[in-house]
Amino acid sequence: MISDETFDAEGDPSRKSEAPEAAGQPNDEQKREVARWVAEGMGLSDIQKKINDDFGVAMTYMEVRFLVDDLDLTLVDEEEQVEEGEDDSNGEAGLSPEAPLQEDAGAGGVQVELDPVTPPGAMASGTVIFSDGEKKGWTLDQMGRIALSGGSEEYKPSEEDVVEFQKGLDSALRGKGF
Repeated sequence: MISDETFDAEGDPSRKSEAPEAAGQPNDEQKREVARWVAEGMGLSDIQKKINDDFGVAMTYMEVRFLVDDLDLTLVDEEEQVEEGEDDSNGEAGLSPEAPLQEDAGAGGVQVELDPVTPPGAMASGTVIFSDGEKKGWTLDQMGRIALSGGSEEYKPSEEDVVEFQKGLDSALRGKGF
């Protein structure tokens, strides 16, 4: 027969023990430590591992995400920390959700812009202006392939411009949440 009674440490059913902290959840002191880790810029997977290693509490990635949300903590992007801390940057502006979806590459002069509306069959699209002034449309499909269109048919950007385009595209897409 299964009983719903909670026994204390000595096994006496008449003296019920205090209910333990929810299984799989850190206590208040541990939650303060998690808040400190988030403030230091630690990522969710690192926090998950540290909770397991330091506290002996096994949590899934999603449980850690919910814990951070429940504690009203805001995760800090490592890229944002690097950009804020760099005084010797090359003049590139960091992307924020409020900023226009555009990336200017300082040295190469390659500009990448995202379209506000994505055409059917594409994950993202936009325009790129290479350092020599040539403007092309670009499309990123579901397979991760990039296609360039428009402008001069024979135009081929320099290798440096292609690298700058890829960096600008990566940064712009990350700013959009990809």
